[in-house]
Amino acid sequence: MTGSGTAVATSRLFCFGLGYSGRMLAERLRAHGWSIAGTTRTPDSVAMLRAAGIDSFLFDRGRPLDDARAALAGATHVLSSVPPDAHGDSVLDHHGPDIAAVAGVRWLGYLSTTGVYGDRDGGWVDEDSALAPTGARGRRRVAAEGAWQELAKAHGLPLHIFRLAGIYGPGRNAIASVRAGTAKRVDKPGQVFSRIHVADIASVLEASMARPNPGRIYNVCDDDPAPPAAVIAYASELIGRTPPPLVPFAAAELSEMGRSFYRDNKRVRNDRLKDELGIRLAYPDYKSGLKALLAAEGDP
Repeated sequence: MTGSGTAVATSRLFCFGLGYSGRMLAERLRAHGWSIAGTTRTPDSVAMLRAAGIDSFLFDRGRPLDDARAALAGATHVLSSVPPDAHGDSVLDHHGPDIAAVAGVRWLGYLSTTGVYGDRDGGWVDEDSALAPTGARGRRRVAAEGAWQELAKAHGLPLHIFRLAGIYGPGRNAIASVRAGTAKRVDKPGQVFSRIHVADIASVLEASMARPNPGRIYNVCDDDPAPPAAVIAYASELIGRTPPPLVPFAAAELSEMGRSFYRDNKRVRNDRLKDELGIRLAYPDYKSGLKALLAAEGDP
């Protein structure tokens, strides 16, 4: 996917936010000979990543990079997975000019969320749908997307935006929550969520890097928007557990953030990533994803 041997040898990703999705992508690219650099928020994580051969730097809202130009030097691809906060996008606020100054950037990516579409009462949305976020987090994402687009336009940067659905994968999935006793089957008739396996996120990003199309936006989700209660029930079935009882949404003990997810009810189309990037999802629905996660554990 990276082309010639020369291209592999000179490819370097700098990722603001080497978290769950960023590290999955980093592992994929390193297997193809890329060098990886990026940021994390704790000294322990910096030490762990450096021990693994990844150039890692401390960064968060209150702690910008000490020498951003040096950290970003040589990057051919730049990705931000850092979410905006109440003050804005910390990556752009601190280092927008530094990103714009990187010579030779061939691809720039920003990980957003399908939350920008808001509530559609179970209807379908695609990348051309109007943005109508229902909460503060969604509004921040819309503002951040706009700020990245402004930076790209002002400096001719090859920006690509990826709107991610609910992420799951190793260690973060319905099976794990059932085992931990934290899973809830919330009954809200008609409610559906879209999801995406973290490995498929990495595949989409790799494909975009191989076929840059600056200015493009992609929905990153699977083919099966599904009721959250059904996912918990299936996870319980896979591991031979009795599923937790259905609890009416009004009576469910959810955090404010958890409750906010239920304000949006929509189905998200992913045709563009298939048609333009040639993506064939490894996990096109939650059932295939959860079965694969269980098989990977070696669970009989």
